[in-house]
Amino acid sequence: MVGFLIKRFAQAVFVILAVTLIVAFAIRLTGDPALMLTQGSGSVTEADLVRIREALGLNQSFFAQYWGFLTGLVTLDFGRSFLGGTPVVKLVGAALPATLLLALASLVVSIAVSIPLGIQAAVSRGKWPDQMIRILSLVGLSFPNFWLAIMMVLLFSITLQWLPPSGMDGAMSFIMPALTMGIILTATNVRLVRTSMLETLQSQYIMVARAKGLSENVVLYKHALRNCAIPLITYFGLQFGALLGGIVVVERVFNWPGLGTLAFDAVGARDYPVLQAVITVLSLLIVAVNLLVDIAYGFIDPRVRTE
Repeated sequence: MVGFLIKRFAQAVFVILAVTLIVAFAIRLTGDPALMLTQGSGSVTEADLVRIREALGLNQSFFAQYWGFLTGLVTLDFGRSFLGGTPVVKLVGAALPATLLLALASLVVSIAVSIPLGIQAAVSRGKWPDQMIRILSLVGLSFPNFWLAIMMVLLFSITLQWLPPSGMDGAMSFIMPALTMGIILTATNVRLVRTSMLETLQSQYIMVARAKGLSENVVLYKHALRNCAIPLITYFGLQFGALLGGIVVVERVFNWPGLGTLAFDAVGARDYPVLQAVITVLSLLIVAVNLLVDIAYGFIDPRVRTE
């Protein structure tokens, strides 16, 4: 296990270095932050722009700036935002819980719905419940998340006035964002659960379990589901990473105070330290989730633990 963790840690370091280097290089191709900060300030001379660049550290070479970011990363010092001078770690720390809570809520919604539906579709293969579930999953895959988010706001907030349209204020504000992300994920998960269960239900040990007189729920949820859990957990772990990376649009629609909104604003303002910090934190979270998924294999499948 120690060797496994060391290997994963080395991979994580490489991933973080590669991602942050690409982001640092790409964002500097979008323009000069000094020009953004002086928009609407009237006449600005070149000397003023030079002073701003020196104050922000932009007069240094690219690799000097990147090395400064890496050295600060060791002590969680991401520098200060170009807009207002607020420490970046405070901005990220304030936005991170909102994004994690929304991503977890969306994933819970997806798992709670997709597993029973996928099992039901596999058990009733070829019958009308299976056909209906497959049609609904196909419809769910066809919905762009931004369109679904807007439709939910129009229906539940403006028309019915049941839910708050935006912001993070209490449990009710989680419903629409979590459902928006959860529905999209469920459409894919149902098909995956169905396929995995169809293969597992044809195994001989399932026939033996049924021959013993075990109830159908025990056969399905204790024996069949556990033995097809490895690919499901792998995909759910990857989905959590995709949620963190693709939640920007949903956060913008619902004005959710998370990392997605923070990153979107940082791109528009060319706020290098904030964007690099957000991408780094998201990369660390995705690597950590993948590590937890690998460790979970050993608890679910004893064969993996033995290897």
